[in-house]
Amino acid sequence: MKITVDFEECLKDSPRFRATIEEVEGDVCELESKLDKLVKLCIGMIDAGKAYNAANKQFVTGIRELAQQSTKDEVIESSLTKFAESLQEMINYHTILFDQAQRSIKTQLQTFVKDDIRKFKEAKKQFDKVSEEKEAALIKNAQAPRNKQHEVEEATNILTATRKCFRHIVLDYVLQINVLQSKRRSEILKSMLSFMYAHLTFFHQGYDLFSELQPLMKLLGGQLDQLVVDAAKEKRDMEQKHSTIQQKDFSNDDTKLEYNVDADNGIAMEGYLFKRASNAFKTWNRRWFSIQNNQLVYQKKFKDNPTVVVEDLRLCTVKHCEDIERRFCFEVVSPTKSCMMQADSEKLRQAWIKAVQNSIATAFRDKGDDGEKLDRKSSTSTGSLDSGGEPKERSLKGESALQKVLAIPGNTCCCDCGQPDPRWASINLGITLCIQCSGIHRSLGVHFSKVRSLTLDSWEPELLKLMCELGNGVINQIYEARREELGARKPQPGDPRHEVEAYIKAKYVDRRFVRRPSDEELRDKVVSLSKQEKRLSSSSEHLPPRPPPPTPKLRPGSNVSGQSAVASGMEARRDSLFCADELDSLFSYFDNSSKLRSIKSADSGIQNSADGSREMLANTPSNNSLTDAEAAESPPMAMPATLPPPSPCKEVVFYEPKEYSPGLQLYWASCARSLPDMAEALAHGAEVNWVNTEDEKRTPLIMAVQGGSLVTCEFLLQNAANVNQQDAQGRGPLHHATMLGHTGQVCLFLKRGANQNAADIDEKTPLTIAVEAANADIVTLLRLAKMNEEMREAEGPYSQSGDETYQDIFQDFTHMASNDPDKLNRYQQYDPQRP
Repeated sequence: MKITVDFEECLKDSPRFRATIEEVEGDVCELESKLDKLVKLCIGMIDAGKAYNAANKQFVTGIRELAQQSTKDEVIESSLTKFAESLQEMINYHTILFDQAQRSIKTQLQTFVKDDIRKFKEAKKQFDKVSEEKEAALIKNAQAPRNKQHEVEEATNILTATRKCFRHIVLDYVLQINVLQSKRRSEILKSMLSFMYAHLTFFHQGYDLFSELQPLMKLLGGQLDQLVVDAAKEKRDMEQKHSTIQQKDFSNDDTKLEYNVDADNGIAMEGYLFKRASNAFKTWNRRWFSIQNNQLVYQKKFKDNPTVVVEDLRLCTVKHCEDIERRFCFEVVSPTKSCMMQADSEKLRQAWIKAVQNSIATAFRDKGDDGEKLDRKSSTSTGSLDSGGEPKERSLKGESALQKVLAIPGNTCCCDCGQPDPRWASINLGITLCIQCSGIHRSLGVHFSKVRSLTLDSWEPELLKLMCELGNGVINQIYEARREELGARKPQPGDPRHEVEAYIKAKYVDRRFVRRPSDEELRDKVVSLSKQEKRLSSSSEHLPPRPPPPTPKLRPGSNVSGQSAVASGMEARRDSLFCADELDSLFSYFDNSSKLRSIKSADSGIQNSADGSREMLANTPSNNSLTDAEAAESPPMAMPATLPPPSPCKEVVFYEPKEYSPGLQLYWASCARSLPDMAEALAHGAEVNWVNTEDEKRTPLIMAVQGGSLVTCEFLLQNAANVNQQDAQGRGPLHHATMLGHTGQVCLFLKRGANQNAADIDEKTPLTIAVEAANADIVTLLRLAKMNEEMREAEGPYSQSGDETYQDIFQDFTHMASNDPDKLNRYQQYDPQRP
């Protein structure tokens, strides 16, 4: 609103003038506030635009990288390159638009506020000051007595001077007001008009750019329609082939392995065999063997150079081995060494023995015919596969896993369509599926469902227990709670695929049939879980003492040195699952690597080599074992037969939270070891990495560690829990598992990529905590994991053996944690205050 002030009116200093001045001052103050707000919003818009441009540039870079990766497909490469160029041009247009906004809005309006409005404020200050002086002069002149002429003259002179000064300043103030009121219109309109013209230019440039791109887009659209049709046809063909192959009988596949001396690739025979290592542990590892160029070789990975087992088959013999415990074994003996191998069946063993014998005969015949030296250069097998460094004892597989999972009520039929005798499972949901539903689940993505075969895949013990804790009945009670209420029909065996797919997406992706709890129900659930956790903790503290765990036997092939294991006439208590001789054999692998770096001890700062690590692990002190000298000096301590179950590092106390949410339900359910309640919380939208800001930023995974359940941790990890997320103390799940002495959880987290080098706010790593707690089992695992990392970085000849040994030992701990956990519960929890 434009408000002008009359110059003659200001000289009168009338109430009308004062009212006008007050209205103008309020208007200018409001104008300044609005302009400041507009400038700040413009700055925020520009900053957001710059961030958008930066993200857009990264997106365009990703498109270019995808185009480079698709060099074999000319259509995709050329199209993506053209699209990237166009999007980059739009980024440039956006940059110009934001620069123009900064010049027209931010700079121009800021200049108006700083210059013109500042001059107005300065003039106002002078006006207010001279107004007060004039008012004082008028009062003094009115109060001057008649009989004092000198005071009258003085007051009259002051009033005259003040009025003259007031007239000068008030005229300047009115001038500044009128100029500001006139200029504000032009400045604001000029600024906004410039900004709108910048937008007009931006959209014209974008329209011209995409008009040029439109013919190419129309052409690609036509091609895309055909590609979609072709892809659908290929998908149908693949599904038919998949179904056909799935229905074939593979029981006689062993007979398909035959010796062929005239093979095109020069490989007479190839396939998987177990090979016994020559180390102290005599571990068995699955490798891809082949007979080629008169040699027997094997590979671990496709890109690895083949390892030669027998240089010249003419110098070796092959025989059955019936004097060892494992079945289907045979031995290839050469003048310098022997190699023990194991086939998967008796037919395969006979086939390999016959193949080696035929190779020996063929090699002698070829030597006699041409007299030339055989080519000893081994070639890479085109059909070799990566065995993935599989350990000596595989997890449950095939019928064993199938029988255990199908024994759970409701699991004998597909969870979604009811097809009997399912052979597939979703491991993060804990349900069984038929072949058709498993394919639909796989198409949803692993963030919704992770599909695994019950007969073809291997099953870790903790994963098998997870499947047995849940099941189709539990999950359907959650995900189909409102199905009948909504009148939705559940698919039946033989229904069209698209109907089953629509139902599964509605069930797991949209969660349409999940019953959302009320605030009161959610509150009762959370309180109940917290009380359940307390009952579990209190009941576990009053369990009768268990007998001490039996002393584990030596691993097969251990290098026993003959030293006595008895001290002072009594057998020394073992503080690790490995005795000193086993540890010496174990670490001899890692000592042979020239590239193995020394490991810095977390508690003393001393540089320890592999020898030092071995000594520390073999001689780690415990709370229950004293030397003779220590026993003589220290008073006797009454130790229980077994230590109480570990309790949380920090007592878990339930308190009234500010807000009840599915994340809080998952939080307490993880601590209470209730997998059905955890699955329900996830179905209600709980974030698996939810952070409890009211309890030191702990996560459900950390609470699962506090609860002490290995299966609960596995369930969260299968549902994408972050294994390295830290709490307010800088401690991740690995820290908490180490402090509580949960060896099985430590093993699980290390297998899942936990960072054992992470330090908490006290600069303590899990290894430091394990050493201070004298927990030799966890120290062993952490040291082995650290050494394995270094061995994989090193390229020495022993890196592969170190990796195999590491996997063998971790497999042993995994089976023990799931099948015989009492052997691992032998240590008190970590006390940070303990000296």
